Amino acid sequence: MIRERTYVDEGAGRQWRSTIAAAQAGDRQALDELVEGWLPLVYNVVGRALNGHADVDDVVQETMLRAVDNLGSLRDPDSFRSWLVAIAMRQIRDRARRKRPAQLDESAAHEATDFAELTVLRLQLEGQRREVAEAVRWLDDEDRQLLSLWWLEVAGELTRRELAAAAGISRQHAAVRVQRVKERLETARGIVRALDGACPGLRELTARWNGRPDSVWRKRLARHIRGCGYCGDTRESVVPAERLLVGIALVPIPVGFTLSLALGGKTAVAATATTTSVGWSAKVMAAITQPAVAVTAGATIVAGGAYVVTQTPDAPPRAAAPTASSTFRPPAPTPSVTPSATPSPSPSRTRKVELYGTVVDAVDQAPDPDARPAALPQRPESGITSTGGRQAVMQHRGDSVTLSGQGYVLVRWQISPHSRPGALVMPAWTGLKGKIFHVASGGGRRMDDVVGDGSDRGYVTGMGGPEIGYAVLPNGTQQMWQNEYFYLDGTVTLTQNERGCDYGLTVFPSTWEAANEDVRHGPDRGAIRYGLVRDTGNDTAPVPQYVTRGTPADPATVPQRSRV
Repeated sequence: MIRERTYVDEGAGRQWRSTIAAAQAGDRQALDELVEGWLPLVYNVVGRALNGHADVDDVVQETMLRAVDNLGSLRDPDSFRSWLVAIAMRQIRDRARRKRPAQLDESAAHEATDFAELTVLRLQLEGQRREVAEAVRWLDDEDRQLLSLWWLEVAGELTRRELAAAAGISRQHAAVRVQRVKERLETARGIVRALDGACPGLRELTARWNGRPDSVWRKRLARHIRGCGYCGDTRESVVPAERLLVGIALVPIPVGFTLSLALGGKTAVAATATTTSVGWSAKVMAAITQPAVAVTAGATIVAGGAYVVTQTPDAPPRAAAPTASSTFRPPAPTPSVTPSATPSPSPSRTRKVELYGTVVDAVDQAPDPDARPAALPQRPESGITSTGGRQAVMQHRGDSVTLSGQGYVLVRWQISPHSRPGALVMPAWTGLKGKIFHVASGGGRRMDDVVGDGSDRGYVTGMGGPEIGYAVLPNGTQQMWQNEYFYLDGTVTLTQNERGCDYGLTVFPSTWEAANEDVRHGPDRGAIRYGLVRDTGNDTAPVPQYVTRGTPADPATVPQRSRV
């Protein structure tokens, strides 16, 4: 198993010294662990610097190949992280030199989803954190490259010494350049904030704008904001960017991104034989056959399952003791969950099927936002393991994560009707061995809660509205809340069944303490509503909809009235 990284000012050496030494000596497992463990950092550096451009994958591949190629030349393991990031920055600059500006502009029209949007969607950023991520779009390439390093420095992934080394400048010069980037970022944040407003003058100014951020429009909009009382009137205190970035995790690598260091799993000898046909350079192929590198032959690292993200979502503030009760009361059991008899091998006897829990197959009414939740029963915990690591991001149909153990699980929803509206095909829990309960809905909001009073936009949070389209739940489906908590004692697989409306799920192994605090995060601390306790503390507690002990070929066919 990949060890979790602990970031310290001295760099990666103390935690990774033995792994690096073993990889340099030809240990395949150590080299796989090294590449696998640091791939997310490289992906974030390159992704932010290039803003999610289609070349990101190629630059990441080339960076990791060069790192593997030159690992034997690294003398000080303590400098591994700055050395690796410096390689990434060189590849970014080399790419810019290889392509003429006209080529870059032309290819920009064919970019994948930009990194600002990936940051917002995959880390579930809201408010001013979201504003900072979107402001990156307005920076020039050079500023964005430095920002990719400073962002990671503030988030605890790099030190200032490593930032300066990667940028190829002194620490004093780095301080000056970072300050300039921060100033330009604040200007860009003002633009993002103004564009979200309703200034008539700004609407008139942007009538001819094609919607793509560039330096010309950045200057025009900044000039308007400086002279506009409406746009310059900030109704909430603006938190400095560095305070907003503290604690933000690495953006998970996209599901489906594959780093293949040796031609998709061929041996070093076979890879060398195919060099001329696939266009790989003789230098790279010679490197792959060296002792310190040949151990990667056949190693393919697939994001979403093989790497570990060690950061956890922001911990909710500590809650005050509850003063009132609004516990969830499940409806009476339906015929679908009543005990029934099935044939046994003996024709003269029957075996009673022991069922548990209640399937909530009706939309539960939203409680009063100010009603404090009941106490959350505390069930035994020995810990949950996940095939998706500490944070499994599932954005596409067929993405899945298998959970095992005894403890709590957080499933966080992100509905995107602005990307693709329509009917939701709900996720399914399949292959259940043991028991699973739907124990709580986290404090903050239901997905049908209105933003403010609804007068400014006229649509509800999460589920959409007339301007962007709606997300429509199947008949009888519970209204999900943004954070949903489950308790598992056994093994189960959760599958994303997206078809129709666009949505994503992020799955975190959690704890009773985290669930309890989240549920009590209510209006008195800035949320829309308190959460909801669903757990009765025994086997009559509700179970998730769309759960089965079977393993259907298509998880989207799991019936809503589940029998568990």
